[in-house]
Amino acid sequence: MATARKKKSVQTTKIQKKGVSFDRAAFEAKLGTPKKVEAWGMNHFSLSPVFYPKSEEDFRDVFAYARATGAKLSFRGGGCSYGDAATNEKGIIIDIKDFNRILSFDQKTGVLKAESGATIKQLWEFGVEKGFWPPVVSGTMFPTLGGALSMNIHGKNNFAVGPIGDHIQEFTFLTVDGKEHVANPKKNPDLFYSAISGFGMLGAFLTVTIRMKKIHAGKMRVWPVNTFNLQEMFDYFEKEYKHSDYLVGWVDAFASGKQLGRGQIHKAVHLKAGEDPDFPENCKIENQILPSTFLGLIPKSWMWIFMYPFSNKFGMRFVNFGKWISGFLNNNKPYMQGHAEYAFLLDYVPNWKFMYKPGAMIQYQSFLPKENAVRGFEELLKAGQKKGIVTWLAVFKKHRPDKFLLTHALDGYSMAMDFPMTKGNKEKLWELAKEMDEIVLKYGGKFYFAKDSTLRPEILNRAFPKKSLDKFRSLKKKLDPVNLLESDLYRRIWK
Repeated sequence: MATARKKKSVQTTKIQKKGVSFDRAAFEAKLGTPKKVEAWGMNHFSLSPVFYPKSEEDFRDVFAYARATGAKLSFRGGGCSYGDAATNEKGIIIDIKDFNRILSFDQKTGVLKAESGATIKQLWEFGVEKGFWPPVVSGTMFPTLGGALSMNIHGKNNFAVGPIGDHIQEFTFLTVDGKEHVANPKKNPDLFYSAISGFGMLGAFLTVTIRMKKIHAGKMRVWPVNTFNLQEMFDYFEKEYKHSDYLVGWVDAFASGKQLGRGQIHKAVHLKAGEDPDFPENCKIENQILPSTFLGLIPKSWMWIFMYPFSNKFGMRFVNFGKWISGFLNNNKPYMQGHAEYAFLLDYVPNWKFMYKPGAMIQYQSFLPKENAVRGFEELLKAGQKKGIVTWLAVFKKHRPDKFLLTHALDGYSMAMDFPMTKGNKEKLWELAKEMDEIVLKYGGKFYFAKDSTLRPEILNRAFPKKSLDKFRSLKKKLDPVNLLESDLYRRIWK
């Protein structure tokens, strides 16, 4: 009897994968002890085993393990989601950062193929000296391709070129049953338009084929334009977007009255072939990377320390006012700026988010149709002022609709608002978020999973078309019938 029991125990350590068994104990040893995995906004964390796949076979192994044990899985790319999209309190996190090779590149067409863990940083550093730039980038260069597709990231050029999904030619995709799929707009279109925007809950991106943008200069021409209120900012966007490659507005959320929503716009235009006398020299990596020091002396990684004394509502009121006033020194005077310097403002001062410590931050980003944008965002700004919780940083962008199933975009505008979160104000901040949810819904708006920390299931069901939600749930049930893929975000607003 003892021998029989021992034999059974040994058998349970084996996991079947395509008819071949592998050792469960050896796989669990790779996971090690649970680690603290934190949201980018420092507002949430999970203690989770973390698996780092380096090959497609590693993805198959972790999926086989989950099928055998019922373990819940979620994905993490660059860890740039502000909230709980890349944490998993009840299971394993698959961190794809080591699955990051660039596999091929066509110099004539700009078509690049890479593993899903390759970052935007890798793409632009690989392409810029060859005269190519990623077609869509976020405000930080550290998201992975897999994460960027899962959230269908947008940039300051969304109004002109759409989200990153519009530039994907094809991807390979692994579902939890171990099957690999090839998807593009014509082959498996349902999977293509759902996995892109599906926040990692349908399977794993393996390889991604993307068309890079041809550039003819190492710099762009940039116009800084001060505006006296949100209506004036909106009017400038509507007037100039057809003549711009990028547009982004910074908003001083502390201003009120007739100057509510005042701020500064940065419009950028690509130079045409022959307009840059320093091309291609200024496309070299050393001429594009962000400087590591301020004024050549102070390490930028220290800059948040100098900002820390201003990390309170009085200090941030002063900083916002000072930024707006100083904008008049070069108002509407064009200058030249490198691609990375313009694109990656969130990386310009490393660790700037530490100024929110010992607390944390959340970002509340909403999207409103253009006909309601000014009124709606003015109400959001007033709601924060009335509640006594004013966003320290607000960013205004223009968008266009796209075909993706859970798209956050529409023919309109977004405002991303960074709020400090402390033990003392969390309850009040969540109350403000609930008030703002109702304002956004009143004006026909949407939300963005990559930035969210506060949404509730009832808001999800009111903000997104029922047809889209039903289709996603149906596809989720088909591809992941026992819900092996579950992030904290998924459990919070989808279950």
